[in-house]
Amino acid sequence: MSEAQAAQAPAKNTRTLVGKVVSDKRSKTITVLVERRVTHELYGKIVGRSRKYHAHDERGEYHLGDVVEIAEGRPISKTKSWVVTRLVQKAALV
Repeated sequence: MSEAQAAQAPAKNTRTLVGKVVSDKRSKTITVLVERRVTHELYGKIVGRSRKYHAHDERGEYHLGDVVEIAEGRPISKTKSWVVTRLVQKAALV
């Protein structure tokens, strides 16, 4: 396995998340919106929570609207410590 493939492949017990690409304007970086549903502690109502993560996209192959899987890795920059591992679903043409 080459060094480039080793950098892309996540370790076995690495956190992975699935989310939608909401920005692809920067070079080699995408912004991924991860949404999850949790139960409110006091009221018991199911509420939606979301968070944006900056993920490393070496080849620039993921675009706005794509659903991707990201894995936690070493810090790449001040705000970026996630790497895109695979494309889950391509964005529909509008």
